[in-house]
Amino acid sequence: MSTDTAPRTTRGPVLRAERALAPDLARGAMLLIIALANVAGVVFAGEPGLDTTPEGVDRGLNFLLFELVHARGYPVFAVMFGYGLVQLARRQDASGAPPNRVRSVLLRRNSWLVVFGFVHAALLYYGDFLGAYGIVGIVMTLVLLRRSDRFHRIALVLWALAALEMLVIGALVVSRILSGSGGSAPLSSSHVDSLAAPDYLAAMLDRLGEWPAHTLTVLPFIMIAWLGMWAARRRILEEPARHRSLLRWTAVLGLGAAIAGGLPAALVSAGWLHVDESAAGLSALLHGVSGMFAGPGYVAVFGLIAVRASRSGPVVGALSALGQRSLSGYLFQSVAWLILLAPFSLALGDRFGSPTVTGLIIAVAVWLSTVLIAQQLDKRKQPGPAEIVLRRLTYGPRT
Repeated sequence: MSTDTAPRTTRGPVLRAERALAPDLARGAMLLIIALANVAGVVFAGEPGLDTTPEGVDRGLNFLLFELVHARGYPVFAVMFGYGLVQLARRQDASGAPPNRVRSVLLRRNSWLVVFGFVHAALLYYGDFLGAYGIVGIVMTLVLLRRSDRFHRIALVLWALAALEMLVIGALVVSRILSGSGGSAPLSSSHVDSLAAPDYLAAMLDRLGEWPAHTLTVLPFIMIAWLGMWAARRRILEEPARHRSLLRWTAVLGLGAAIAGGLPAALVSAGWLHVDESAAGLSALLHGVSGMFAGPGYVAVFGLIAVRASRSGPVVGALSALGQRSLSGYLFQSVAWLILLAPFSLALGDRFGSPTVTGLIIAVAVWLSTVLIAQQLDKRKQPGPAEIVLRRLTYGPRT
């Protein structure tokens, strides 16, 4: 998420436009993926959100959610978080801040993100990522930020090892499916107490217990954020036209790996593939491991779009405006889930025929609302409310 508005360096008008557009476009679009993933979890009070007995159109929706959304949204967040960390440090450097001052700003900002995460989880939604972002940001600032290009190549080695792991697990899944005798084992989905709590106080107490464990489970995304840091050091999204070939290959290979790796779990979730418990467990593992490749894949797609797009276009401009206010957009979604979907509020997910369809319609509507609100704020040259608060806490009052 991008929340800083410190001065930027430029190399000319063309690069200035690209530099502002591609990262903001990616952040704005990724919030739709996050909304679709989170709303399913809220509707079904589980992780991942899954209708275990789908019928009709719900089968296809389950399939698409597992192929394109579940475990494929947070890696986009992670890539953009690592990218944004380097951008923020670069802007501070360009403003003349000494290294100690830059490190202090980053540490303070990420420490406040941990606080944001705790408050977000306590008041709104257990599946908070801000706290983990803050912890990872502190580690990256202290350990990775000022390292050499040679050191940062370790991130590429780790991704190569992850690709090898995915291939091995994929081979095991295929072998287990082909050698198995069928079955009717479902994919595992952990129940989330706070999402099914009968009242707000009970939900808040549950979230206070769930947030630390959830935060620990997402801390390993530092490997994904590290790739974003590597990309930012090369200004890949600021200068997408110069990296068009790399972006194309990343989009094809990243999304290809995510879709191929998610296929067995997607087929099982749709009820189109019947497997035993062992194969179902391995399919779920493969789905999770392959999901990380969707992060750079989706980000590369957004970068390619930025090569051809213009901020003056209404759609791209609105998405970019949301990207500049992505923290506010993310928190707005959690407020919407609490009001629209919680069992003790409107509980709209259970009021119509298909909870899956209802949830997805609500997710798109909420995301579109944030796009329109961000567009109006952009016209007035106003940041989002969460960005205002985080900036004030990070830099202090304006003088």
